[in-house]
Amino acid sequence: MERGSYKGRKEYIPALAEKLKRFGLRATPQRLAILAFLEGNTSHPSAEEIFRELKPRLPSISLATVYGTLEVLRREGGIQELTIDSERKRFDPNPKPHNHFLCRNCGRVYDLPVGLPALTPPKKIEGFWVETFTVDFYGLCPACQK
Repeated sequence: MERGSYKGRKEYIPALAEKLKRFGLRATPQRLAILAFLEGNTSHPSAEEIFRELKPRLPSISLATVYGTLEVLRREGGIQELTIDSERKRFDPNPKPHNHFLCRNCGRVYDLPVGLPALTPPKKIEGFWVETFTVDFYGLCPACQK
């Protein structure tokens, strides 16, 4: 799924509002739209892409609101911030650890199948406390290989 599963489905607004509340955010129309756009979204959008998508429907939304909302969601563990793309930060609504693949030709970021061998680092490495880690893959996606 490219875009959020909540897009245009008013019956999910209370669920989205509750989710924002759990992260310490008021449920404004702008934040609800950001969260709705992210829910189920597998395109790993940047803040700028989210802003461009929502601006026509929400003229009052600002890029600062998008960045601020994403920062709170990231800090509270509701989304992942991906640094796989050196051009821009991207965001993944799936906060569970998983691997990503960046196609060097089309620039698309993919979630890799869960069945890949998982890397589990020790909690401590030579005195360093490990909180999290990422493993990113780069190459050509199936479409670009053709």
